[in-house]
Amino acid sequence: MAKKGKYSIEIYKSWCKRCGICAAFCPAGVLAQDESGAPYVEDPERCTGCQLCQLRCPDFAINVRSPQKKEGKKSADKVEEVANE
Repeated sequence: MAKKGKYSIEIYKSWCKRCGICAAFCPAGVLAQDESGAPYVEDPERCTGCQLCQLRCPDFAINVRSPQKKEGKKSADKVEEVANE
């Protein structure tokens, strides 16, 4: 899992079929493929959190997570944040 940037990107290699769709759809060039076609996170700090890689993956083999919200907020505030994202 890559966590150096604002978002963490998980690639489930056992699920991945190495089609390259995730790397092809990444507008920021965060993902690349090795010689065998397996995707890897090349530059995690460039991730914008758009989740195009996750949404386009036919194998559900990639997950983009946003940063954790600050703790201590009321439940209603958390619900509102999620609704506005």
